[in-house]
Amino acid sequence: MPKSADITYHPHPGPRQFVLPAGACDGHCHVFGPVAQFPYALHARFRPGDATKETLFALHDRYGFERCVVVQSGCHGFDNSATADAVGARSGRYVGIALLPHDVADADILALKAQGFRGIRFNYMAHLDPGPDPKELATLAARLVAFDWHLQIHMDSSFIEPMTPYLSSLPVPVVIDHMGRIDASLGLKQPAFEALKALMRFDNMWVKVSCCERASRQESPYVDAVPFARELVASFPERVLWGTDWPHPNFRSSPPDDADLVALLQVIAPTDDLLNKLLVDNPMRLYQFQK
Repeated sequence: MPKSADITYHPHPGPRQFVLPAGACDGHCHVFGPVAQFPYALHARFRPGDATKETLFALHDRYGFERCVVVQSGCHGFDNSATADAVGARSGRYVGIALLPHDVADADILALKAQGFRGIRFNYMAHLDPGPDPKELATLAARLVAFDWHLQIHMDSSFIEPMTPYLSSLPVPVVIDHMGRIDASLGLKQPAFEALKALMRFDNMWVKVSCCERASRQESPYVDAVPFARELVASFPERVLWGTDWPHPNFRSSPPDDADLVALLQVIAPTDDLLNKLLVDNPMRLYQFQK
C-alpha cells in the first residue's frame, strides 16, 4: 500500500548561516503536486503532501541558490508535468531530470529537452519501481548521446560494485545519487564506499555528495556522514554535485532543517575553490544552464 499523504519538509527552516557563491546550484530537489493540478500516478508507491514550486523557490531565495535541478519524483511516475511546470517558471536557471521508460521515443526526449530537461533518472531501490536491466540501459545510453543527455542512478549501496562494469562503460555521463546511499555507521573503509570510489575513477562518472542526513545514523548535524562527502569532494573535485533533496521524501524521522544541511557545505567543501566547483562550476558544465 502507498504511504498516506503527509508533509515531508521542515515547516520553519532556520536562517541562512553563510553566504553561498554567486550562481550556486541546488543540484537535487523535487516538487510534489499540487495534486489538484498534478495528480499522483495511479500506482505510486508513496503519496506525500504537496510540496509546491512556490515553497521551493522561497527556500532557494532564503539561502541564496540561483540555479536548480528539479528531479522528477516517483509519485508522479512518467508524467513529468509537475517538474516541467517548476522548471518553466524559472526558465534558464532551473532544469529538470525526467523519469521515463527505457524505450522512450526520440520525439518525447526532444520535447522534454525543449522544456529544459537534461537527463533521465532510474531507481534501483526496494521502495521504488526498478530501473532497466544492463542491456536496456546500454541501448538507451547510446541513444542519449545524440541529445546530449545523461543518466542519473539512484541505487542501494549493495548495487554499486555489481553495477560498476556497465555503468562505467556507458557513453554518457552517469550521476550517482546521494553518495550511493552508503551507511555512514559502517565507516570509511566499508566495501560499499570503497566500491563507490573505485567507480568514480572512471571519467564518465559523477556523484552527488548530498544526503548526509540519509547516510547518517545520527541526528543533526549528521557528523558521522560528513567525512564521506568531504573525501569524495577532495578526491574528485571536478565531478561532484550537491543538492538539498528537498522536500526530503521518505525520510526516516522528522524532516531535516535545510539550514543545517546547507551549513554542512562549509565542512564538505572547506575551501572557496572546492565550494565553487561543487555548487557553481560543475553544475554549469553538466547541466548547461542558460544563465
